[in-house]
Amino acid sequence: MKLEDCCEILDSQRVPITGSDRTSGDYPYYGANGIQDYVDDFIFDDELVLLAEDGGNFGSKTRPIAYRVSGKCWVNNHAHVLKPKAGLDVDYLCYSLMFYDVGGMVNGATRQKLTQAAMRQMIIPKRSLDEQIEIVNIIKKVQGVIASRKEELEQLDLLIKARFVEMFYEKGYPVLKWNDVFITTTGKLDSNASVEKGAYPFFTCSKELLRIDTYAFDQEALLLAGNNAAGKYDVKYYAGKFNAYQRTYVLSLKENWSYRLFQYQLEDKLEYLQQQSLGGLTKYLTLKILGELEFVIPPEELQSEFEIFVTQVTKSKVV
Repeated sequence: MKLEDCCEILDSQRVPITGSDRTSGDYPYYGANGIQDYVDDFIFDDELVLLAEDGGNFGSKTRPIAYRVSGKCWVNNHAHVLKPKAGLDVDYLCYSLMFYDVGGMVNGATRQKLTQAAMRQMIIPKRSLDEQIEIVNIIKKVQGVIASRKEELEQLDLLIKARFVEMFYEKGYPVLKWNDVFITTTGKLDSNASVEKGAYPFFTCSKELLRIDTYAFDQEALLLAGNNAAGKYDVKYYAGKFNAYQRTYVLSLKENWSYRLFQYQLEDKLEYLQQQSLGGLTKYLTLKILGELEFVIPPEELQSEFEIFVTQVTKSKVV
């Protein structure tokens, strides 16, 4: 079914409001990728699907380009507004569009746009209403399982935090600063470096970007992003042969301490680092900022106990 045949297209009813002209209220104000604000009035009160027009997550396999809205809301001109006609379930419509392949349909270089003309020609599978509802119910069950697993992972992370507090918080153990704990180096490759595929992971911003045919490190290490567009940093533990982006900090411990213990301590400081990071469009961390961080140094036998505990919890997370 073409969208123009199975949906009412309500784009003409959209009204953009600049930030300075909005009055705060209880009604969600939607854009291409979800709620942008809350305002004091609404222009829609219905069961609708919003599909990104420009600035959407086009091409992403994890971030949808369509989402479901229900009830009173305001929509700006960056999202197409679709109301399913009789015989089309609104959730089925939404699931059909969330990760739609719009390759060849969007235009624009820096800010891609899905025009209304192109959107009207998008097609979704034609099914009876009973079949649509059955499909929707299956997907909702799967989403429920995913949500449950995410909750379990969050609880396991909280368990590690609780164990750390129980073992080390306010115990009077020595505290050392960054330069007394770490030998700090950086990755060797630019993210645009010409490399061949191979067996060795190449980390950028502590994420594995790809596997290449050369390595610069063969060790146990913590990897910390040195810069990030959103200023959101993360830490990764790795042991073995690897390479890293030149703006990724590669951290070696100066003593025979537990890498897992310091990985946790760094993870616990990420929110602080986000607040302290410098830069405009791209945020970054300097060694001066990192140098002010402090780390608890408990006895080695307790470090080993904590590392065993984290390893066990990590195995549970993998499962």
